[in-house]
Amino acid sequence: MAPRRANVLVVEDEVMISEMVFEVLSENGFDVHAFTNGEMALRYLESGPEVDVLFTDINIEGCMDGAALAKAARERRPDLPIVYCSGRCSPSAMGPLMSRSIFVKKPYDLAELCTLLTRLTGTAH
Repeated sequence: MAPRRANVLVVEDEVMISEMVFEVLSENGFDVHAFTNGEMALRYLESGPEVDVLFTDINIEGCMDGAALAKAARERRPDLPIVYCSGRCSPSAMGPLMSRSIFVKKPYDLAELCTLLTRLTGTAH
């Protein structure tokens, strides 16, 4: 039996970055569900599918930024690991991070991102 693939919810409004992350994560054994704004990502999360980790940019389009999305996601799934990323703000500007969350500065190394997500989801790739 093949090992279960970790489900990653990616929220990134820069299309080229989103496509690159989607491709690399998929090639490295993750099931990726990508959205360009927090509202769509939250609707997906609320629809009930299994999600092992939320990977969200802080500065995204729409009514909800990545920090607000993470908070709303945690209200629905208290154990969900969260990885924030940003090229514009620092973790100190966000205030204290929630437990089981990590901040990654853009530009990030995609191989290191895969390693981080593997560690957070407890899956082997």
